[in-house]
Amino acid sequence: MPETPPAEVEVVEHIAEGRDIFTLRLRFTDPAQRTNWRFAPGQFDMLYLPGVGEVPISIASDVDERESLAHTVRAVGRVTRALAQLRPGDRLGLRGPFGQGWPLDAAGGRDLLVITGGLGCAPAVSVIRHVMRRRSHYGRLTILQGVRHSDDLLWRAQYEAWAQQPDTRVLLAADVAGPGWPGHQGLVTELLDRLPGGCAGALAMICGPEPMMTAVARALEQHGVAAEDIWLSLERNMHCGVGHCGHCQLGPLFVCRDGPVLPWPTLRPLLGIRGL
Repeated sequence: MPETPPAEVEVVEHIAEGRDIFTLRLRFTDPAQRTNWRFAPGQFDMLYLPGVGEVPISIASDVDERESLAHTVRAVGRVTRALAQLRPGDRLGLRGPFGQGWPLDAAGGRDLLVITGGLGCAPAVSVIRHVMRRRSHYGRLTILQGVRHSDDLLWRAQYEAWAQQPDTRVLLAADVAGPGWPGHQGLVTELLDRLPGGCAGALAMICGPEPMMTAVARALEQHGVAAEDIWLSLERNMHCGVGHCGHCQLGPLFVCRDGPVLPWPTLRPLLGIRGL
């Protein structure tokens, strides 16, 4: 059972991002909640539609955005397809924020790698925006994004804008590349071989399908990144958000409470075990 009732939020903007992907910008109807609500990049909220259900969705906003919160969603199930029908003025429930975010204290002053796959870019967007707004607090930022097909890339203009920022580089990869694709054709792990100066000593944040994240983490170790500097954001069947219901249990961990961001040394013995 949920620990706290959902707060009421209203849709202020519905942004179509792709064929079945959209972003909802939400605002608390209670001005006090709007002022006092805080989150860390990498955390998630539970979005609740009465009579339909509740789903965990990562927060894509910067922490200093007070007026509204961005949540990017793929319409793949009953609740997310209902969320896709919402328009400005519609109201829903929100619980959160939940979980552990990216290790920003450990990232201070360091070179950073943000590596994402598919819609995995959505949970990482908040940390990229966080770094961009505090650019002097961090070293070189490298963003690697992989997609199955070049047509699947979201926010192409946003990646182009990030690539123009100081001490920032963006490399794209597509398993299948259409005409005019500006990036690499192949796996996102192959981009690691194309980084001038390599990536040893950097702190890496990875988000995407688990097989992709496992392959990237292993490749990073081969490129000299310390295991304790590799962090992954997991996506599991999270229901309660507080580690009570057990739906998201991974061995001794509850992903909703102990994650979704966890260090590679903790996850390495667990990922890939059938049944976990």
